[in-house]
Amino acid sequence: MGAEKTLERLLSGTADTAIRFDDLCRLLESIGFEKRVRGSHHLFRKGGVEEMINLQRSG
Repeated sequence: MGAEKTLERLLSGTADTAIRFDDLCRLLESIGFEKRVRGSHHLFRKGGVEEMINLQRSG
């Protein structure tokens, strides 16, 4: 799924749990976040954004 379509689904608030992990990672990278993987943790940082996003696959 494209990043634009993923963003639409996320912002609609109706499909939060149905968004695939890989699609969410691609979306974050497409809007300028840098990805770093440490074990099972996928860490996303972006200049100007104070908080780091830490994602892990379900299970």
